[in-house]
Amino acid sequence: MEEHVIFVGNKPVMNYVLAVITQFNTGAGEVVIKARGRAISRAVDVAEIVRKRFLTDVDVKDIQISTETVEGSEDKANVSAIEITLAKK
Repeated sequence: MEEHVIFVGNKPVMNYVLAVITQFNTGAGEVVIKARGRAISRAVDVAEIVRKRFLTDVDVKDIQISTETVEGSEDKANVSAIEITLAKK
């Protein structure tokens, strides 16, 4: 199965909501929403808006949290990450 992934960044929430809805409308059975750091709250918002307002037949299948090490120009930093898997019921 081809993995359908949406990476959440600094764009408005509705841009990501539209991307998730588009993935489901093109036949995806599952969509993974990924985010790191400050974008985690935006990713949760995307998942909840998709589930509550637009696609009521979609549910949260899995949530994975982790810590990633990001190398900066001078040192390394740990950044939290989340993966929210949405699937059709």
